[in-house]
Amino acid sequence: MGLGSDWFTEIDARSGTALSFRIRGLLHDEQTPFQRIEIYDTTDFGHLMVIDGCVMLTTRENYLYHEVMAHCPLLTHADPQAVAIVGGGDCGTLREVLKHSSVQSVTQIEIDERVTRLSEQYFPELCEANDDPRAQFVFDDAVAWMANAEEDSLDVIIVDSTDPIGPGEGLFNVAFYSNCRRALRPNGLLIQQSESPLIHRQLHLDMRQAMGDAGFVDRHPVLFPQPCYPSGWWSGTLAATGLDLTSFRSIDVTPLKTQYYNAATHRAALAIPQAWIGAAGDNS
Repeated sequence: MGLGSDWFTEIDARSGTALSFRIRGLLHDEQTPFQRIEIYDTTDFGHLMVIDGCVMLTTRENYLYHEVMAHCPLLTHADPQAVAIVGGGDCGTLREVLKHSSVQSVTQIEIDERVTRLSEQYFPELCEANDDPRAQFVFDDAVAWMANAEEDSLDVIIVDSTDPIGPGEGLFNVAFYSNCRRALRPNGLLIQQSESPLIHRQLHLDMRQAMGDAGFVDRHPVLFPQPCYPSGWWSGTLAATGLDLTSFRSIDVTPLKTQYYNAATHRAALAIPQAWIGAAGDNS
């Protein structure tokens, strides 16, 4: 939603907030069978991708999200070899996953191929690992794909999805989480982006409950800054059964080439806000 020819503005009516980017112009505008995708050239944040009116990423600070969502789960797992990325069509999370030498295969399931093709054009730095032979691209419905996934076939599932509306709606319920748990090996784990811990708190709690109902006994939030999203404070939720989600292989962090993520930011992401401790069971 624009407020003038020089600005793109996303209004988040649920929280009574808005976020604006000063733009030079519109580079691309396309209605796919699934959603509307716009690409803008901004004055200070590089390229900006917008889907159905919601900001997805910018050139300047997308690494915050991609690095945390990839490295936190992969370094929490003892030996991640088989990974699935649900969504993630911009390929930034895929690029980060492929930095791990233990990973033997990554399947990215993105419903809208145009997100990936436009990312290759306007965010080529995110797609620089797309030709890695370990990467497999599936352009299909991830809900159906996960329902048909082989049992005990995955070590880590990263749900890099849009908001729980439109194509992303089916990724936030017990049925989907149950299929993820079936597809995971005994020591496998899931991480899903879980919106803003400040202004989408109820969604965060609902996700946590649904994960628990699906059999994920252990759950833990991962909190990190993300300036282009509502409130500027974002989260993922780790889920597993029988794993200590606060322990990670810090010795393996150093070889990674990152801009934000390191052992200290991983530990910080696991810190629980004081108001949450003991509230609604969200103390782990």
